[in-house]
Parts: sequence; C-alpha cells; structure tokens
Amino acid sequence: MKVEEHVAFTAKHGDWSVAKKLTDMENEGIAHFLAGVSNTVNARIGGYLSDAVDVEGIRKLAEELRKSSLADTVVALKSPGTARKLGNLVNETDKKLRKLLVDVAKAYLVRETLRPLVPIDYPEGILEGVDVEFPFEDEHVNFTAKHGRWIVVKRLIIDEKTPMLDVARLLASINETVTLKLPVYADIDVGGIEEEFSAFKKVKKSDIPKVIEVYEAFEPSLYADEPFEEHARVYALRVALDKIGLNLDVPAKSLEKYLEKKG
Repeated sequence: MKVEEHVAFTAKHGDWSVAKKLTDMENEGIAHFLAGVSNTVNARIGGYLSDAVDVEGIRKLAEELRKSSLADTVVALKSPGTARKLGNLVNETDKKLRKLLVDVAKAYLVRETLRPLVPIDYPEGILEGVDVEFPFEDEHVNFTAKHGRWIVVKRLIIDEKTPMLDVARLLASINETVTLKLPVYADIDVGGIEEEFSAFKKVKKSDIPKVIEVYEAFEPSLYADEPFEEHARVYALRVALDKIGLNLDVPAKSLEKYLEKKG
C-alpha cells in the first residue's frame, strides 16, 4: 500500500490530545506545520523531565538569573555558579549520568530564562485539537513525514512501564528533526546566519556581550522571506547561543545516553 505524502503529528497521553495531518505539500505550508510541531513538543517537554529534574526549581532559578538586558542574562546563564546550582536540581548521584542530566537541565533553563526576553518559539503557536483519526488506540506520541526522499517515523507507544524521560527523549528528537528540516522548506539561509557569527571562535565571558550585540542587530529579512523572518530570528538566537556554549534545544542524545546507561 502506497503511503501518501504527508506530515503528521499525533499525541494522546493523559490530558494531552492532539492529532494533525498535512497533505497539501507546498513548501511554505510544510514549514508552518513543522514550526507548530516544534512549538508543541517544546511546550510539553518540561512535564516529562520531572522524574529526574526539578523542573519547578529550574523555573525559579530562571527568574533569579533573568536580568534587564539580554547580554547580562546570558552571562548569568553561562556562569560557573549557575552550573553548580543546576547540579543540585537533578536527581542522580552517578557523576557521568549526572552530567547528562545537567546538559538537559541547562537547555531547559536557557529556554525558561530567555522566554520573556526574546522569541524562542515560532509565531505559529502550538498544535491543538483532533482533526484526524488517531493512528493508535494506545497512548502515544507519533511524528511521521513522507515528502520526496524525506521519510521519517518517530513514535513511542506509552504504557505504565514507559519512563517519562523516554517521552521527553522522543519530543526532543522530534524537535531536532524539525530544526533541521524547517529552514529547508522555509528557504531560510542558515549558512548566511551562521556567517554573521563566524568571527567568534572561542567565546570568553568578556565576548558574550559582543555576540549578543550581533544577535540584537540581526536583520532577518536578509536571510528569509517575510513569512519566515521571525523563524530566521530564532535560528540566529540558536547560533548565537551555540557560539557561547549554550543550547536552546533540549538535547535528545543526552537523554538517550542517560536512559541507555541507567538501564
């Protein structure tokens, strides 16, 4: 049976119920749909981290770290003192496993700290409502796409034995896929955005305000058409933070390694 070209996202777990499918495969529509998927999984991921991470503690720490200026806030996020505080907010005694969780907690902290200051999500909002039939009766999270040579299936059936961190891992993995594919369909010049920050190699504390200055002066219309200028701005933030050594996205690989080693 031939599978039609589509992009779909469904989730059914507890009070979370959403089922959306796109079959009108124009590039712009795909990009908007993917943006909604990213917003949706990022909005939910914190709820699945709480078995191993003090999510409420991270939110309180975010309020403490947030300053009036973006540069001062990022300096605070990068400080050794913040790393020590994060270490106290993860529930793990093994040093190697603890480091993996701290990587996850730090990315979540970055999002929560910066959210009131700069756009970290795309303007489409989250996916809501059930517009198509669920592919499974069981509780699950499911993301599939088929368009030309792009085929992806990211799926997790959830039962009483499923670690909530495994759901978080899948959500983070879906976000990583979207982060790679969205600029392709939105025709965002990610290479050009990266070039804006190419002068920064090893960024020291004293360099952080300079990186942020480049971000704040960023002109998205140079790298994306009008419908996707705000998306380009999010990519610029992602590149700026990466230069500084901070992650805007919860790393799926860290969660995957943690779950593998934890057994």
